[in-house]
Order: sequence, then structure tokens, then C-alpha cells
Amino acid sequence: MENKTNKLLLIDGSSVAFRAFFALYHQIDRFKSPAGLHTNAIYGFHLMLDHILKRVQPTHVLVAFDAGKTTFRTEMYADYKGGRAKTPDEFREQFPFIRQMLDVLSIQHYELDQYEADDIIGTLAKKAELIDQDFEITVVSGDKDLIQLTDSHTTVEISKKGVAEFESYTPTYLMEKMGITPSQFIDLKALMGDNSDNIPGVTKIGEKTGLKLLHEYGSLEGIYDHIDAMKASKMKENLINDKEQAFLSKTLATIETNSPLTIGLEDIIYSGPKDISALSKFYDEMGFKQLKAQLPVEGQETSVATAEVDYQVVTEITPEMLNDQQFFYLEILNDNYHTEPVIGLAWGDSGKIYAAAGDQLLGSPVLRDFFETTALKTYDFKRTKVLLSRHGVELPAPAFDSRLAKYLLSTIEDNTVATIAELYGQRQLASDETVYGKGVKKAVPETDVLLSHLAQKVAVLIETEKMMRERLTENQQLDLLIDMEQPLAYVLAKMEIAGIKVDKATLEAMQAENDVVLDNLTQEIYELAGEEFNINSPKQLGSILFEKLGLPVEMTKKTKTGYSTAVDVLERLAPLSPIVAKILDYRQIAKLQSTYVVGLQDFITAEGKIHTRYVQDLTQTGRLSSTDPNLQNIPIRLEQGRLIRKAFVPSWDKSVLMSSDYSQIELRVLAHISGDAHLIKAFEDGIDIHTSTAMRVFGIEKPEEVTANDRRNAKAVNFGIVYGISDFGLSNNLGITRKLAKEYIDTYFDRYPGIKDYMEGVVREAKDKGYVETIFHRRRELPDINSRNFNIRQFAERTAINSPIQGSAADILKVAMINLDRALAEGNYQARMLLQVHDEIVLEVPEHEVEAVAELVKTTMEDAIQLSVPLIADESTGKTWYEAK
Repeated sequence: MENKTNKLLLIDGSSVAFRAFFALYHQIDRFKSPAGLHTNAIYGFHLMLDHILKRVQPTHVLVAFDAGKTTFRTEMYADYKGGRAKTPDEFREQFPFIRQMLDVLSIQHYELDQYEADDIIGTLAKKAELIDQDFEITVVSGDKDLIQLTDSHTTVEISKKGVAEFESYTPTYLMEKMGITPSQFIDLKALMGDNSDNIPGVTKIGEKTGLKLLHEYGSLEGIYDHIDAMKASKMKENLINDKEQAFLSKTLATIETNSPLTIGLEDIIYSGPKDISALSKFYDEMGFKQLKAQLPVEGQETSVATAEVDYQVVTEITPEMLNDQQFFYLEILNDNYHTEPVIGLAWGDSGKIYAAAGDQLLGSPVLRDFFETTALKTYDFKRTKVLLSRHGVELPAPAFDSRLAKYLLSTIEDNTVATIAELYGQRQLASDETVYGKGVKKAVPETDVLLSHLAQKVAVLIETEKMMRERLTENQQLDLLIDMEQPLAYVLAKMEIAGIKVDKATLEAMQAENDVVLDNLTQEIYELAGEEFNINSPKQLGSILFEKLGLPVEMTKKTKTGYSTAVDVLERLAPLSPIVAKILDYRQIAKLQSTYVVGLQDFITAEGKIHTRYVQDLTQTGRLSSTDPNLQNIPIRLEQGRLIRKAFVPSWDKSVLMSSDYSQIELRVLAHISGDAHLIKAFEDGIDIHTSTAMRVFGIEKPEEVTANDRRNAKAVNFGIVYGISDFGLSNNLGITRKLAKEYIDTYFDRYPGIKDYMEGVVREAKDKGYVETIFHRRRELPDINSRNFNIRQFAERTAINSPIQGSAADILKVAMINLDRALAEGNYQARMLLQVHDEIVLEVPEHEVEAVAELVKTTMEDAIQLSVPLIADESTGKTWYEAK
């Protein structure tokens, strides 16, 4: 659609409000005004508006609402929308305040007696198309009925997920997706009906059949014009019997585009909020502190418009342009999408912002010397260090990393610069997707567009640093940023740059061996089934197991495509038929083969290494994750999975891989934070904790009387308690009755009363504060902890119990990694860290350093923090990662 002077935005207020309510329903108890009003729909609606207004930048805006249940359609068909469930009270109470919010935002809203919001929107859209000066029209709804309005002037955006993800329908997109025109979309509704609106349609005709008929006959009228020529079938019979119903449905589904409106385009001109004090007062009443913080001082321009940034484009960098108080933002667009990658750099402070483009700027001696001697303020330091290393530039540890600061302050939202701007700044920033496009459509913007975007990012980083530092200080988290996350980013960057050598020949040999195993399993499965079929097809497999072989259907569930053959179903069936065990083996090996044995080969570089990327700001607990490829998920329970580690080898001659991991760190953290005397004593005495638990819970008097099965069950109880397991969950894990599982849990709490006190106390604290913390003050927000829904609330309570344990364990390992990197450097060791996998660190060590480094690693890991119980680290070495473990 070409750019036009006037842009009309029409919003289906009733539908969008409903979507907003459920988008944030899981946090409904977090969103309450000081007076106790639920505000999740109001807040969600506001976020949707912000997102849409920023993206569309309309000149005219109207939010249309349904006037009530009675419309001209109910006069035709009394049951129209008659099947809808009662509106939740929590939603109903917010509706008047959504209208009030629109008033203080200076956005017009309108409803018309006897008509729906769709009709108001359809009428205004068509009116805008008929005036002399063309409009670019955007319609926003959560209801697909409005798709029929799309044409060369009008895009219809349907809410898909959350408050910011929409699917844009144009005539071209509708044709690509469904093979129909906007007018045929009405015919489709006429055929298939609509349960949400109680439109009857034709019996037994769904979307697939409806589309097939429209592709063949063109329209509802075309179908009935050719009805006599159709072959006799149940469908034909239903079409004949429901003809009157079909045409009634078409009338009900058709949006009225000539409604008697008393509002015109001249009444809905939009230029942003006009009364900032009224908006500020509304935010106070709703408890929207962050939205209020973004408001400008009275008299200034409103903050909902994107602020332009003055910046100077430079082609040569001089020392006068650089100082250690500036923010630096570097961006390299992925050259998979274009032949010539564009490199951009913007930097500056509150006084001046500079921007430069081109690979040659990184070769500037002035810039290179500055980078290599200055602790930078930046965004995503780890990524920046890795990118610059490819140009031979070495960065020291950062002074401030805005991305990590945002991650520590809240793990609920993403950590993009646009989100930082929204939460902590006075300006709004277009998302990268808006500027660059998305996915395979990503394109290099013009240089001036790129540099403008980068300069705006730097402006955001400059203006948000103060507030983020203040919030971190209030939360006792500034040390967590400065002393843990930022130094860790430096360590992780070094590990990513180093990579780990992978012997492709080993993986290729495993691939050949697995192919033979899979072929043999396939033949055995065919023989047991009595026929050949697609083992990877759940539908065909379900038919074999439950129809041909007659396995009990009550042990599965029926889905739309057939019987469920999920892993848990197959594991229950395994004792009943030998074919099921073979299928489980086949699936496990096929998964290993495709994801790891073959999949890892795609990531091996020309130098023979894999450079996994560590994601530092993803998990809610603070644990690291890895991607491209994920080396933390290599299965190690199966021997075939463990064998994959044979391909990971040292890159230096006369060197080994060393693996060191903590022994039962989460249970040691539990002992420390719970203060349970019995658990502490077991660790102090060096007793195997699972053996100790077996004795205390199962009533066994001597350690030597504890069997392997007893210890295994005790281990399940120990870790189950850490994760807040229920008697149902424990009974499934151990294959025992719920009654016995409950006895185990009750006995555990009786024998370890400090743990029970901790669990009850941390849940109480979470309900009061809305979050829990690790030993190092890392927070995890728990918006559902006071939910009225039992299942949602119970999950939040389990999370409250586990997060301080798992998060503290992750933090301890981070401290150990930072200290170890420093100790290796100070001791002038050649050894270096290569991988971090949960509680394990993998190093590459020259053979002559093994003894000294082993002692250094053990001491450093065990001294990372002083707990009330000792930390124990175990290390081993080998010529491969497999041998080292």
C-alpha cells in the first residue's frame, strides 16, 4: 500500500478489550488499582494502543464498541450470539474505565444503537475510500469477521498473541493463505457458520469443505446454482436441507457498510493526548506507575511520539569524539540475507551523538586503541565483544550493559532497546523488525535509516542509565550487575570466541552406525506389526497399536488426527507389547541422529570448531542457556547420547579436556537457605545425601542396608521436594500409589522440619512481595502467586519454592567461572574455559598444567561462596569430553 497523507485507524474496541483481558489474564491479580479494581484489560488495551499508534502513526482514529446484545441481526435471528458465555465480572468492571482511558488519551470512541462495532468500522472505512483525498486504512480486531473489509485501501490486522502480535490481511495475503477473496470470506462464514456468534451455517461443513466448494463454484450462490449437478452425498443433502439457513447466515455475517452514523471523519482527527494532567491523574487512579513515569512535564510534547535524535555522521574518527562516559552501540546485520553486510556504529553522551557506517571504521587506529583500553557503556556487551573479535579488536570488561541491567530488573518482558525505552525512558523507539523487516524478508535499510535508528538507540541508552541504576540500587541488585553479570559476559564472550573442536569423522561414523540400528529396528517393528507403515506418523502408528494390535485404548486419548502416541502413553504400553519398546528405542535414536549426530555437523566451522552462543538473559532463574547449537541439551541418560561427547576433543596438541562440576549443589543450597539441622549435618559429615534421606524417610537403620532402589527413590524424593512436587507427581515418578507417595512426603517434612518451614515461609513472602530472591538478590517476579485459579496459583507456589534454590546454584557457578577466569589469567596458565553445561565447566588444559589447574579449579569452585555446608567440586580429564565425564 503506497504512503498516503491521511491514515485512518479503526479499532474494534469490544474485541480488542476482550483479547487484552485474556492476554494478561495469567497476571490478573498483579494488575489491580489502589482501590482494588482489576486493571489487566485496561493496561493490555493501553499496550495494544501504544504499539499500534507507534506503528501506524494515524491522522484519524476511532475505537468502535458494540452497543448491546440487541441489534438488527437479532431481529432476523433471535439466537444470534445467543450461545456466548457470561462475561467475567473481572472484565465487565473494567469496561467503563477503558472508555475513560480513551477520553484522557484524546481518542474518539463511538457506539450505535442496534449496530455492532463491525458495522461502524465498515461504514467509516467505505466512507473514507469515497472521499476525494485517498486514505490508507488500518482495521484492528480480535475477530476475523472483519477480514471481509480488506481491499486495496484497507489492511485488516487480527490480534494473534499477547498485546503486540497481529496478522495483517490484505486481498493478496488472503488469497495466498486461503485461496479466496474478501467477498468469498463471507460465503465461507455462511457455509461453516460461527460458534462464537451462533451463526448456524450448513450442517457438517467446516472450513476445509467450505473452501473446497468456493474454489469450485465461486460463491454461495454459485454452489446452489449447481446443486443439482452435484453427486449424491450427505453433504449435498445437508446443503439442500439448510439452504435457507445458509443464506440467513450470509446475511448475518455480512458487515453493514451503510450504517446511520452520527460521527464523521472530521470528528476523529488524532494528534495525541491533549490533557497531560488528566492522563497523569488517570494513571494514578489505575496504579500505572511506569506509564506515568513516561509522561512529559506539563507543557512539553507528549511522550507517545517517537522523538527524533540529532546526530553527526562521521567518516573519520578523531580522539576528541571519544570518551569513557559515552554509550556505544554496534550493529552488524546478518549477511545471510544480503550479499554486502552493513556495519553501523553509533555512540555519544547527552551532549552529542555520532554515527558511522562501513567496515573500514573498525580499522581506525584511534577507535581500535580506544576500544582496547576502555571499559565501555554499551548494550549487549557479549555480542559486541564477539563481533569485534572478528575484526581483531579486543574489548576489556564493560562499565555498564543496559541489556543485562534490564534483565535483572524484570524477566517478564523482553530485553530489547525498544522495551528499555518503553519502561525506563521518555521516548519511544521503533522495533528492529519495523526498521529492518522480519525473517527472510529482512532487508538492509538505506544507510541514513540505519544510522538514524542506531542513533536513537544510543539516545535511549543514555537517558535510561540513571533510572536503571537507581532501580537496581533500590533492589540491592547493582552489585549483581557490576560484579557478576557483566564480568560473566566478558568470560562467556571469550568462551564463544574460543569455541570447542569437534571431530566430524567421529560424528559421521556414529551416523553410519545409527543408520544400521534404525534400519534393524524398522524391520523388527514391521515384523511385529505384520505390515510396513510410517513409524514417524502418529496417525498410522496409533492405528497399528490400537486397532490392528488391539492395545487398550483407555490407556491413550483420542485426538483430532487419531490416537495419541506420546512418550508417556508408549511408556505405559511398553509392558504390554514388545513392539512398543522397539518404537521407543527407534524414537530415541532417531532424535539423537537428526538433532545431534547429524545436526551438530552443520555447525562445525572450517577450523573444525563449534562456537555455541550463550544466552545470558533468557531464563527466569538466571541459569544460562546455549543455542546455535544447544550443547546443554545433549542427552546423557542414554549411552548413545553420552557417546556424542566422544566427538568433542582438545584443539591443542598434548592437551586434554577437563570437566569439573558441583556435587548436589541445589540440595546444598537448600540446606543453607532452609537452615535445616538434619540436612546440614548430613552434608557436614560427608554422608551421601540420598542414602541419608533413604534412612530417615524409609526407616532404614544402617547405611549398608540401603539398597540401590532405596537410594534411587530417595533421590527422587530429594529433588522432587526441591521442585515442589505433589504426591501425584511423586507417585508417577516412582511408580507407587499416591497414598504411599504422600506418606513419603509427609515423613520427609517430619524428618526435615526446617525444609517445610522454608517452603511455607518463601511462599508467604512471595504472596506479600510478588517476587522471590536468590542469595545474591536476583529476583523472579511471580504475578500469579495470588491467583484465584488454584492450578495457576499452585504452579506459582512451586516456582517460589524452587527459584531461590535453582537461581542461587546458577549464581554460585557464575561466581566460580568469573573467579576461575581471573585465577587462570593471574597464574599465566594456558588453560581456558570452553563450555558451561548446567553445573559443569569444561576446560582445555595442556598436559603439563593438568595437576596445577585441577587443584586451582577445585579450590576456586569450592571457595566461590561460604555456605553453611561445604561445596564440593569433582574434576576429571580425558582426551574427549566423553572420557572427561
